[in-house]
Amino acid sequence: MRLTHMPRILLTGSTGQVGNALLRTLTPLLLAGEKAEIIAPTRQDLDLAHPAAVRSYIRELSPRWIVNPAAYTAVDKAESETALAYAINAELPRVLGEEAARLNAAVLHFSTDYVFPGHGTQPYTEQDIPEPQSIYGSTKLSGEHALAATGAAHLILRTSWVYGATGKNFLLTILNAARKRPELRIVDDQHGAPTWSRDLAHLAAHLIQHSEALAPLKSLPEAMAAISGTYHATAAGETTWFGFARTFLAAEQLRTPAVKLATLIPISTSDYPTSARRPANSRLGNTKLSTTFAYTLPPWQESLTAALKELQP
Repeated sequence: MRLTHMPRILLTGSTGQVGNALLRTLTPLLLAGEKAEIIAPTRQDLDLAHPAAVRSYIRELSPRWIVNPAAYTAVDKAESETALAYAINAELPRVLGEEAARLNAAVLHFSTDYVFPGHGTQPYTEQDIPEPQSIYGSTKLSGEHALAATGAAHLILRTSWVYGATGKNFLLTILNAARKRPELRIVDDQHGAPTWSRDLAHLAAHLIQHSEALAPLKSLPEAMAAISGTYHATAAGETTWFGFARTFLAAEQLRTPAVKLATLIPISTSDYPTSARRPANSRLGNTKLSTTFAYTLPPWQESLTAALKELQP
């Protein structure tokens, strides 16, 4: 690990789709008037499932910000790999918060709509009571609570249906399958907002800059006392998984007219059983985010158009 005098951001999970976008977006940031140094350890550099190793790494690094998109996201496997899911999704945020509090640093942490049961048709707000229906959702909620309980300055961003031009996600999985199979059966009774990883990275940069603007004469914990907390952050608008797939496959067909793509068939959740229960309602209300930070993510269709331009023909 190379240490310099520059203020540092510790970025976990930089090889994931959100982490990769954050690595590019956070690099030019200024912290306390100086260009930030981004430290993004790989799994070989730092095992996030081992608290002692994480503590030692942070104490040597002394970051001003810890940005944590790292998560155990194998929703179905989490039902059987509970210990590992808990270590990454619940224990890690606690350790990050405790070390940040010790350093007067701040934590920006990503969470999920899976903390809610997925009932009804209205967007969930930050005031709604979580009731996760899966191990994945339970461990992510535990991580939120653990981080907040440390007293560290923190921003928790709950998001949903994240996709990008890299990594493992619904968009890339369906695009690949559509080039190989004549038909695809896609769930059409789960509702949410597909959210581009790049949009989340730009939001994270905005939140860090907003927080830094409050702190020229104060420590970060003092400056962020009124804004620390949980925020919902998803693209504007909503659709179903079927609607999302239909939209991007139509765009892909126009982009590559010589390639025959699969026909989509809408199905219900009951037609596609999984080990972990999926929420039927993944809608999240973003009013608190826009009110506090004057920031709104673009409509999902607009971001999808931009994301598709990054794909290879």
